[in-house]
Amino acid sequence: MNQPRLPWTEVSAKSYQAMAGVNVSIAKSSLGHSLMELVQTRVSQINGCAFCLDMHARDLRKHGETWQRLNSLSTWRETSFYNERERAALAWAEELTRLADQHGDQDTAFEALKKQFSDQEIVELSWTIAAINAWNRMAVGMRTPPSTQPLE
Repeated sequence: MNQPRLPWTEVSAKSYQAMAGVNVSIAKSSLGHSLMELVQTRVSQINGCAFCLDMHARDLRKHGETWQRLNSLSTWRETSFYNERERAALAWAEELTRLADQHGDQDTAFEALKKQFSDQEIVELSWTIAAINAWNRMAVGMRTPPSTQPLE
């Protein structure tokens, strides 16, 4: 297993605190804790961020998320385990995370989003996606290890 590269939360404490402030604001969103955690888990899967994936999966389990839905998250399109609101949020999360893959082709995902969310919620969701992408890049880049405690 690779060792962490730098104590990045300490080396740039002001930037870390600013990002933590964004998370405090996002946590007050009207989207609901479970939906936000589901989106952050999916983005962390896409980005291959072991630390964030583990952290958000633990939080989902702590708040009652089922193993079936958690284990099927990467295949959400192929299952009936997610409602239309979750599907719209997950599609938007993938669009904003995989910008280079489909740049300029977010119209379909955005239209589905508009059917399920208010403008305020769309912006809050987009900030959530932007923030988790930033956290993923720092945790992956600095090799932040996930917890070694068993996941219940």
